[in-house]
Amino acid sequence: IKFEKVFFSYVKDNNVLNDINLTINKGEKIAIVGATGSGKSTIIKLILRLYDLENGEIKINNKNIKNYKLSDLRSSISLVNQDIFLFADSIFKNITLFNEKISKKEVEKAAKNIGVLEFINKLPGGLNYNVKERGVMLSEGQRQIISFLRAYVSKPKILILDEATSSIDSKTEELMQFATNKLIQDRTSIIIAHRLSTIISADKIIVMKAGKIMEIGSHSELIIRNGYYKKLYEVQFEKKELFAEIF
Repeated sequence: IKFEKVFFSYVKDNNVLNDINLTINKGEKIAIVGATGSGKSTIIKLILRLYDLENGEIKINNKNIKNYKLSDLRSSISLVNQDIFLFADSIFKNITLFNEKISKKEVEKAAKNIGVLEFINKLPGGLNYNVKERGVMLSEGQRQIISFLRAYVSKPKILILDEATSSIDSKTEELMQFATNKLIQDRTSIIIAHRLSTIISADKIIVMKAGKIMEIGSHSELIIRNGYYKKLYEVQFEKKELFAEIF
């Protein structure tokens, strides 16, 4: 995935992205960090073509994403975010999104692979359990588990996690961490996250501020550099670690 001289604004003459130049190699695990409003989620929206660019290019496999059929582009990408939409239907259909090519056996195997089969089997009816409108029969953490499994069975070439685990309860966190590791294995992954463990293990960290890329590097490289990332790390992440140790 390549961003070449990308500028973008939702409102004319008020850029939220300024001259973004970025290469994400096949199979890389990328973390994007920055304060609220720094442009992290806008990058994701542009890759999915929820908005089209005014200036610059985004390419996948050296082809401008505008030249892909929209359905082909989006079918190769899975997005997992905090706001999970579930239909008033079974867990199985919410996972497969009514794709008849995906069998229950495949879903069960996928659930086992990412460590969530036990959770599903505990529900009345298992995969046949009706979650009702917007998944009201499930907790927030349980809805996230469904969304992770939905992404896994779609076998995406590109996986995007947009702060996907920021609201889960402590009981679900370990399960989700295992699922995350399975999801990102052997595929290009872009992760917007506040969780330290996810960020530290990334191949590259993209550090953003006010629509610009401030720094790019691994966790250890950026800490040594003693720049903007280190300040973010000290202010946000070390406080979280201290809190975890106390409680």
